[in-house]
Amino acid sequence: MEDKGFSAKSSADRRKRFIALIVLIAASFSVYAVYLFSLQIVNGLEYQSRATQVARRVVSIPAARGEIYDRNYDVPLVLNIPSFAVDVIPAEVPRTELPILFTRLAEILEISEESIHDKIRPEHYHLYQPMEVLSGVSFGTITRIAERIEEFPGVTWRDKPIRSYLETGSLSHVLGYVGNITSEDLQVLYNQGYERNALLGRMGIEKQYDQVLRGKDGVSFKTVDVKGRSVSQESAEDIPPETGKNLVLTIDRHIQTLCEKALGERIGSVVVLKPSTGEVLALVSYPYYDPNIFNTRGEYETYKELSLDSRFPFLNRAIQASYPPASSFKLIMTTAVLEDEVFNPEKKINCEGQIRYGDRTFSCHVKHGHGPLNLGEALAQSCNVFFYTMGTEYLGVERIVDFSRRFGLGQITGLDLPGEKKGLVPSPQWKEEVYNTHWLGGDTVNISIGQGYLSVTPLQMANAVAMIVNEGVNYRPFLVKEVRDPVTGEVLKETEPTVLHTSSIRESTFQKVKEYMRGVITEGTARYVILTDAVEVAGKTGTGEAGFEESWNSWFVAYAPYDSNDPDEQIVVVVQVEPVNQWEWWAPKAADMIFHGIFTGQTYEEVTEELKNVWYLRELRERE
Repeated sequence: MEDKGFSAKSSADRRKRFIALIVLIAASFSVYAVYLFSLQIVNGLEYQSRATQVARRVVSIPAARGEIYDRNYDVPLVLNIPSFAVDVIPAEVPRTELPILFTRLAEILEISEESIHDKIRPEHYHLYQPMEVLSGVSFGTITRIAERIEEFPGVTWRDKPIRSYLETGSLSHVLGYVGNITSEDLQVLYNQGYERNALLGRMGIEKQYDQVLRGKDGVSFKTVDVKGRSVSQESAEDIPPETGKNLVLTIDRHIQTLCEKALGERIGSVVVLKPSTGEVLALVSYPYYDPNIFNTRGEYETYKELSLDSRFPFLNRAIQASYPPASSFKLIMTTAVLEDEVFNPEKKINCEGQIRYGDRTFSCHVKHGHGPLNLGEALAQSCNVFFYTMGTEYLGVERIVDFSRRFGLGQITGLDLPGEKKGLVPSPQWKEEVYNTHWLGGDTVNISIGQGYLSVTPLQMANAVAMIVNEGVNYRPFLVKEVRDPVTGEVLKETEPTVLHTSSIRESTFQKVKEYMRGVITEGTARYVILTDAVEVAGKTGTGEAGFEESWNSWFVAYAPYDSNDPDEQIVVVVQVEPVNQWEWWAPKAADMIFHGIFTGQTYEEVTEELKNVWYLRELRERE
């Protein structure tokens, strides 16, 4: 009986436990069912949206850069051509194998391993995102990688147009080049819409107008897994990129080529300026570089190689190098003498070839002297003794400094290119601050003929001549004439001439200076050099010692036509040749060819042939 009672009790307990278990399971299922209902039905849309946001990635589609044209707007100077970029997805490659991969890539892409390590650093090794190694890769190189793809795990490639510079001569300093954005660049420019692997203008117009040329990047959406690997591509919502705007320059490529060939392989520069507006028609600096080499080789290697060139091909000598203006500065001295009436311009000073000042003797470039000269004759013959006398006895350093600044020397012109230098107009105060010494009389003697501490850029001298031509006004030089729509060609923005300086100097003073400048050509130092009969030129030669025996800076600053009353017809030409070149007094010779070519519409080859005949006929006349 006891056993039966115990058995019945145990059975009842088991039943209770079973019922409790069933209730617990049912309750659990009910709770989970309610929770799932809440997740999927009540809050389903919210969580679905959150999940989509976590899984979705936004990929930038780079915009094609705008094209660049010269003032004729017929043939592009810069455009985009199809090419490829090679990427590496670091996380798809075991860390121990990455150095081997980088070595193989460097070999086949013909770049240094250092440049790859610089772009894919250890902190990037965990990323599943493609990281660009090199752009501008040819189809042939991509084919060689594809044929040996098992040797290149994690390597991919994609279409990426590159910049093609059709005019690769001296326009390189104007146009500049583009390179891939660096991590350092991105930290500064990220908030301006730049992304990793974007192209960035490095020099010239490409850098100055990068925001205009780069356009607006598009957006592509894709879904990825938890490791960032692509699962699917969603193209329906993609936003296409907007091509950058086209630029039309003030440069005339025909004049640019003429100036480039006239200068030749001589270290120096040429500026051709339209004084009535400030438009730069040509800007030449030699030596130059080919910006296309940044497409075919790594940017790091190319930049390093060019930077080590002792001739400094990256330097735009027209705006980034300053020199003593030598005798071309005598135009400012002459203006000061006439304007302030410190000396009768018809009165003569006798040049005996040298002048004693303090305990030093200062020489004229004609050792036996010029004899008696008035102001106009002194400018024509570039007599140092005359201008030594003007500077020390009649003008003084403060007046010379004042007129120099009135002409814009010692100040940037505001040209729309990066890196312009302002040169230097020294003063007694400046010398005290920099050298902690007093200004001496010898310093005034030197500055009176454009030597000593005084330094100017060729563009500044072009603007100074423009002020003389315009009789008291000059304009900010500029290079971009128009911004145009890349599809329709519609002019979206046009640069208006902007007054840079307005002088209080009398118009009659400038008119007299122009008359004297014409005398330099007809009776003075340029008489046997300026041969062109296509136009009347007015100008000033400049020859300055550079501190070495038989080493000279050669300048020629001029404008034409002298006899025109139409400002739109007149142009300013400035040529500067550095003293490292063999002494040929080349600046006025080059300017002669440039003026002749511009006003006859001839090429350099046609100009040289025609000027040979002019020279021959002049020799015959003088013999008679």
